[in-house]
Amino acid sequence: MIREGSIVLFRFPQTDQTQGKLRPALVLRKLPGPYDDWLICMISTQLTQRVDGLDEQINTDDEDFGESGLKSPSLFRVSRLAVVEQFILLGTIGTVSTNRLLRIKRSLSDWIKS
Repeated sequence: MIREGSIVLFRFPQTDQTQGKLRPALVLRKLPGPYDDWLICMISTQLTQRVDGLDEQINTDDEDFGESGLKSPSLFRVSRLAVVEQFILLGTIGTVSTNRLLRIKRSLSDWIKS
């Protein structure tokens, strides 16, 4: 079941609109309206791609790492967003803590307002 804070698998598109490889993504929020659309952000193990003040890192010693389903330290790439229909999300592998999800949403909101 897809819900906010779920980590799902998804073929994240490249910026040139070509289909990317299967990657994990964090479900941020269901969009309002009659469609089953969700705002997601890409998750990457490329830690050097971090955008300070926007992206968030999860490490193996973080208390919610075990529930995440991730295999190594990763970045929640809030700087890489997509809106997708639920049917193309290929299943849930884990979740993040409520606190982490709120921090990530706050950093996105702060960035938009700045």
